[in-house]
Amino acid sequence: MAKVAILGAGSWGTALAIVLCDNGHEVHLWGHRKEHIEAINRTKKNEKYLPNVPLPDNLTGFYSLKDAVENVETIVLAVPTKAIREVLSQLREAIDLPVLIVHVSKGIEPGSLKRISEIIEEEMPPHLLKDVVVLSGPSHAEEVSLRQPTTVTSASKNIQAAKFVQDLFINRYFRVYTNPDIIGVEIGGALKNIIALAAGISDGLGYGDNAKAALITRGLAEISRLGCKMGANPLTFSGLAGIGDLIVTCTSVHSRNWRAGHLLGKGKKLDEVLESMGMVVEGVRTTKAAKQLSEKYSVKMPIANVLYEVLFHEKDPKEAVEALMARVKTHEMEDLVNILENRNEEL
Repeated sequence: MAKVAILGAGSWGTALAIVLCDNGHEVHLWGHRKEHIEAINRTKKNEKYLPNVPLPDNLTGFYSLKDAVENVETIVLAVPTKAIREVLSQLREAIDLPVLIVHVSKGIEPGSLKRISEIIEEEMPPHLLKDVVVLSGPSHAEEVSLRQPTTVTSASKNIQAAKFVQDLFINRYFRVYTNPDIIGVEIGGALKNIIALAAGISDGLGYGDNAKAALITRGLAEISRLGCKMGANPLTFSGLAGIGDLIVTCTSVHSRNWRAGHLLGKGKKLDEVLESMGMVVEGVRTTKAAKQLSEKYSVKMPIANVLYEVLFHEKDPKEAVEALMARVKTHEMEDLVNILENRNEEL
């Protein structure tokens, strides 16, 4: 049995707490709002984020970060990307011994363009950080909390750390694979939210399965193109953290990114969409980062770029779709064709 602290008492942090509790671990669930945590401890439910789901007895809520992480060697970071630096700054003041950090957030920081593992390594002093592992894949909190079959990937530069996290979480309904490609897993998890926003817009406009299939397929091409330029293994994008996560996020009503896009497609403005959601929509912030990354690495990302115009320059969603369809004709395997043409020229 291990003692694990989960920082972030939202839907995903709570669902993962249930998995760990089912595996016999002692789980500390930290949240920054005292009344929320007190309600969790009193009712053994997280009614705000996972209504009607009973919580295990070996789960305890904490609103004091120092108390939550006391004598804990493994910490699961389950807060939105924009809050990670602030939480890490509090964490490094609250711990004395090195910890393994497992992050489950999916985003990229605009401006710095850092992946979350890079932010963790930057914010945590080396003597307080054992390793960083990312846990990612096609996984809705609503389904995990009901113990429905789910598969995810544990990725780290240190494969032994990835295997440790695999052992920590794996059980009869929550299957965990390992992957040494932390770059690919993080890029796939972050950028799929952009494509899910676009898929939601398409559905909101009343387009059908043809349009959504095209967005998913060409969206995967954009993600893979950028990820490989950043050093990822292309095979990662054909796995759980790539096509797997992309499919589930683009096709499910559980997906907050799809729901936000759907409202935009119905004519709502971004501000009112975000206000009505009540939860962080990571894809909005990540779209800014994706545009910056596409420029930095000179990678074509037409879906991400058009979505940027919709979100931040009030481009009409229907016009955005028409702009994508009217692009200059090209080859489906454009990158492969370019490689072959370059080789022929060399010969």
